[in-house]
Amino acid sequence: MRRRLLDRVVRHRTSGAAGYTFVEVLVVAVILLILASAAMPLARVGIQRQKEVELRRALREMRTAIDRYKDAVDLGMIAATDVRPGSEGYPPSLEILVEGVSVANDASGRKLKFLRRIPIDPMTNSTEWGLRAYEDAPDTRSWGGQNVYDVYSRSEGEALDGTRYRDW
Repeated sequence: MRRRLLDRVVRHRTSGAAGYTFVEVLVVAVILLILASAAMPLARVGIQRQKEVELRRALREMRTAIDRYKDAVDLGMIAATDVRPGSEGYPPSLEILVEGVSVANDASGRKLKFLRRIPIDPMTNSTEWGLRAYEDAPDTRSWGGQNVYDVYSRSEGEALDGTRYRDW
């Protein structure tokens, strides 16, 4: 008798339709929702960190190009016709670093170029950068227009370390 009852119970459980119950599906969905909500902030931080790395690289690339231009002027490698009086040896714009300047004492028309292109600011998605002239105050947000001594991001955002991007 027990054997028949056990056979019926086993047959009853295995003979039904296969699948998950609504409650099981609901539990799995809630678990996935919790995991996804925990992963989103981590993904946002990772994206912001990557943009910050890119911003630092772009600023370093432009500042190095400005310094190389200044060194070339100081060494007399740039033709005097390309150096503006009162510029302190700094480039008149970022575009001149891409376009290039004439090499001093070179009749072939060869140009010195310091940047391949103006980098994109990853925080503003623009090639518009804040500029400072040699004569400007270190914390100014308006460019005097005489030369390009320094560059900074125009973003008003704040970095993961609490500093402002425009102060980098």
